[in-house]
This record gives sequence, structure tokens and C-alpha cells, in this order.
Amino acid sequence: MSTTTVRQVPITCNGHTRPVVDLRFSDITKYSYFLISACKDGIPMLREGDTGDWIGSFIGHKGAVWGATITGNAELAATAGSDFTAKLWDASTGAELQTFEHKHIVRSVDFSSINKEWLLTGSNEKLIKIYDVTAPTEPVKVFNGHTGAVKKAIFMDAKRICTASDDKTIKIFDIDSGNCISTIDFPSPPNSIEISRDGQASLLITHGKKVEIYDGNNLNKLQSFEMPCEMNTASFHPTAREFVCGGLDFRIYKYNFETGIELESYKGHFGPIHCMSYSPDGQIYASGSEDGTLRLWQNTVGITYGLWEMVNV
Repeated sequence: MSTTTVRQVPITCNGHTRPVVDLRFSDITKYSYFLISACKDGIPMLREGDTGDWIGSFIGHKGAVWGATITGNAELAATAGSDFTAKLWDASTGAELQTFEHKHIVRSVDFSSINKEWLLTGSNEKLIKIYDVTAPTEPVKVFNGHTGAVKKAIFMDAKRICTASDDKTIKIFDIDSGNCISTIDFPSPPNSIEISRDGQASLLITHGKKVEIYDGNNLNKLQSFEMPCEMNTASFHPTAREFVCGGLDFRIYKYNFETGIELESYKGHFGPIHCMSYSPDGQIYASGSEDGTLRLWQNTVGITYGLWEMVNV
């Protein structure tokens, strides 16, 4: 009688030479979907999302790149750099289209999925800015309120943005008025924020050893998970009631956030994990690490998908 064991075998994506600090998937396009990564080596990279195959690099930053994003249709990319600039790129050719000058290190970039011309930046200026990529001379909106560097800034919807700062707060701003309408205080700086893709506007937040879920409409805390080490990143599954997270202990954790049950836990990298994200179809998730690699992981271990084939071990 034989016993069949199926184990998680990631696809390792090499190419970067320093820590990978941010990544983002596109939506599913007619050409599948894509993955962009930011790295301290200063060279963001674009890959096939389901296989990790390298497509190209974006050359132009002078120094570390802290943030990277790509539009849903994978036509435009944007990056945030330590050279005090955010850059807009043609994702299909790698050509640099625009440079947005800042007065300090830019940490975060995000495209609006609703207003297709808007690019959001967060920086060590302690400011959040919205640029119109079709008329990029000056920001169309500037938001004040943080007293520390802005580590992450994301669009929540057509009316609101959400920001995380070294001042130990997360703030929600009204886009039309520019006013801060809500603040969450934490005992330590929040490391990441993500909004759910299920239409519920839930916020997934990491700070210290905690991964927490908040109602994005009233900021009520819905769930809190105590982890064994500081967590740098977490990502919602696009449809299932699950999230993955990673941090300083090199491990990846997956939870069902309705039951609170830990579904998986395994060593993911040879260094702290800085960023994670689910693919748009939820079949895989990607992680980026201090060890300089991106890795792709199956959400359902053992199925045939991308470069994976069912293997009995």
C-alpha cells in the first residue's frame, strides 16, 4: 500500500541582486496576467504572472526602487525611487514616459482602477500626491496630515485613499475635499495595507506581530491574529476567505480569517519576507524577500497550473 504526499514546491524567480521590497499583479488580460517587482538594486522587473518568466526590466532610476505597480490592463507601470522620483513606464516596451519629481524618497505608487489617469504617490516628504498621467507637470491633489514618512498609499475607491505612515497611523482621506476623515493609531508603525477585492472594502493591515482586518467603511476591527514574529506583509485571496502573510522569520503563513485556522506554514525564503500578493485568479501568490528572489507558490498544492504539474513525492 502506497502513501501519496504532495508538498509545496515554489518557482524561484532570480534576476534581482538585492532585496525585493514590493510587487504587484495585473488583472487577467487577453495575454494572461503579469507581475512587476521593485528592488533595492534599482531595476524593476516585469514577468509572466503565472510562470515567473522574465519579460523585461525598467531602466532609469538612480538608486533603490521602493515601490512598483501596474495597471489592470498591463499597459502602464509605475515605480517609486530613492532618487526622489516616481516614474511612469510603457509596460509593453519598457520606455520611460514621465518622471514625477519629489523632494524626498518616494516609497509607494498606486494606479486608480476607476479614474484611469490618476497615479497616487506616498513619500518621505510626509505627503500624498495624485498626479494626472496625461498632464503630469504638477500634482492635481496633495494630502497633508502625517507626521512621518508615508510608507504606503492606495486607492480605496473613487472617493477615498488609505495611507500608512511611520508616525504609527493609518489614515483615510477624502479625495474631493483633501481632508483626513479617519485615523487608526497603532503601537508601532504599520508595515502594509491592502484592500479586499470582494467589494467589501475590508482593509488587511500588518503592524508589529499582528495581522488585522478592519471594515474599511467604519474602521471597526473585525479580526486580529497574533503571529510569532513581526509581519511585513499580508495579502487577501481575491475570492476565498483566506490571507497569506510573511515577515522576519522567513516563513509564509496562510489563514482562513473566518475560522481563524492556520491552513499552512512553511519556510518561504532565506531572508525576511518583505512583500506578498495573490494573483488575480487566486491560483498562486508571490513573495519577495531580503534574499533577492521572488517566489511563486500554489494556493492549492498539487494541481496542474502554469509550470506546475501534479507530482507524487
